[in-house]
Amino acid sequence: MSSLYARHKAVIPDWIALYYRDPIEITHGEGRHVWDADGRRYLDFFGGILTTMTAHALPEVTKAVAEQAGRIIHSSTLYLNRPMVELAERIAGLSGIPDARVFFTTSGTEANDAALLLATTYRRSNQILAMRNSYHGRSFSTIGITGNRAWSPTGLSPLQTLYVHGGVRGRGPYAGLTDERFIEACVADLEDMLGQTRSGVAALIAEPIQGVGGFTSPPDGLYAAFRRVLDRHGILWISDEVQTGWGRTGDHFWGWQAHGQAGPPDILTFAKGIGNGMSIGGVVARAEVMNCLDANSISTFGGSPITMAAGLANLSHLLEHDLQGNARRVGGLLIERVRAAAAGVAEVREVRGRGLMIGIELTEPGTDRANPDAATAVLETTRENGLLIGKGGGHNTSTLRIAPPLSLTVAEAEEGAAILEQSLRSL
Repeated sequence: MSSLYARHKAVIPDWIALYYRDPIEITHGEGRHVWDADGRRYLDFFGGILTTMTAHALPEVTKAVAEQAGRIIHSSTLYLNRPMVELAERIAGLSGIPDARVFFTTSGTEANDAALLLATTYRRSNQILAMRNSYHGRSFSTIGITGNRAWSPTGLSPLQTLYVHGGVRGRGPYAGLTDERFIEACVADLEDMLGQTRSGVAALIAEPIQGVGGFTSPPDGLYAAFRRVLDRHGILWISDEVQTGWGRTGDHFWGWQAHGQAGPPDILTFAKGIGNGMSIGGVVARAEVMNCLDANSISTFGGSPITMAAGLANLSHLLEHDLQGNARRVGGLLIERVRAAAAGVAEVREVRGRGLMIGIELTEPGTDRANPDAATAVLETTRENGLLIGKGGGHNTSTLRIAPPLSLTVAEAEEGAAILEQSLRSL
């Protein structure tokens, strides 16, 4: 055990997870690579949990942070903040939500927490619809709407949560249906659920692609079909874009756009990639919803000048270099290579994903039973071979998660796929 690991265990809670039998300390990064304290270089296919969105040590972001730090680091939302207004203007315009207002937080958890506050206040109801297998954060309220036992340390909640089908295409009672019938069955389930509620439900919160749940997703158009039902009841739709936003899926800038036939969500939450490692989260909602709170509120750290400067520089780089297009092109190549690498590996049940958001689900050979031991083994082997990936998925964490920075090159995709193939075939 390293001395730093021993010190970690002495002062950090046991429930803070660490990857690897011998955890590594990452000391610096550049582009799509990071180095550990022993000087070993790794190709990074996880980006600090989908957070290093453009590149490690991106010069534009580093420069923006340094210049802003030289002026002022902090002031709070009690004062006018030019970088915050400028980033809010850009995000409002990109969101697709009419007459949008933007509230900045420091994390995705806090963003979803704020969205729940808005929805329940606006609708005067504490009833929330959430998706099975979902994950929305680690605060008390977001744990209460998380449909994933592995990430729910308590059953207590200020909310009444009702879980509906649809977030997982390949498992559950509707898995064998066609996409069209799958959507019909999920809509019928939603209608049935609403028929059992006593009062008006506040909102449906959903990840277009479930992140911690193992990069699962419904057929395109499911949430549009849900939206038509929700609109009849006045129920809000919250799209949790913490992991799917900013072009990661390749096909769309936001994950909700794969389900946009009935219009944009009422509330959109974001975080992770926009800051490229700086602590930025936020909520976008139309003015009527955002302005429904009738008590004073501020954010001490949300929208801080230094994080907003980083977000502006990072977003500009993303758009100017068409990293969404790169995610579509290189992600398409990568998933083909991963599928080829997984062919014939008995433990691989499914390779799924979109853009640079790819999951490899592992099961016990010949069954549908999750195989967390295999996932852990591959995670260890990829690290030994110079590649960092993540894991997640349902109750038993048996899906490998692949989510490199959106600037990934073709050569790096090929290199990572080769390491994955070697690691999978070593099972």
